[in-house]
Amino acid sequence: QVTLVESGGGLVQPGGSLRLSCAASGSNLRINDMTWYRQVPGKERALVAYITRSSITNYADSVKGRFTISRDNAKNTVDLQMNSLQPEDTAVYFCNVDAITNWPWNTRAVVYWGQGTQVTVSS
Repeated sequence: QVTLVESGGGLVQPGGSLRLSCAASGSNLRINDMTWYRQVPGKERALVAYITRSSITNYADSVKGRFTISRDNAKNTVDLQMNSLQPEDTAVYFCNVDAITNWPWNTRAVVYWGQGTQVTVSS
C-alpha cells in the first residue's frame, strides 16, 4: 500500500505562483511515473503534467511554459511549480503515482491517487 500526501494548495491572485508537493510513502517503494491531474466540478479529471523516473516530462498545452514538474527519487516526492496562475487554473489538483511496493521482490506496479488539494486563483 502507498500513501500520498499532497500539500501547497491555496488561494492566489491572478499572475501569482504556488508550489504543490506530493510525498509518497510505502514499504520498499519504487515509483515509476508521477503525474499531476486537476479537476473542476462537472468535468473529467485532466492531466496537467507527468514525469518519468528518468525525469522525462510532458505537459498539457494549457500549462506549458508556466508550470514545471520535478521529482526527487530518493525522497519519493513530486512537485509542481505553478507560475503565472490564471482563474482557469482553479481546480482540485491530484497527485498520481505508478508505484511498486516491496521492490525488488515484487515487480507489479499499481496506480495510486492522492486526496487532492484545492487551488483557487481569484482576485
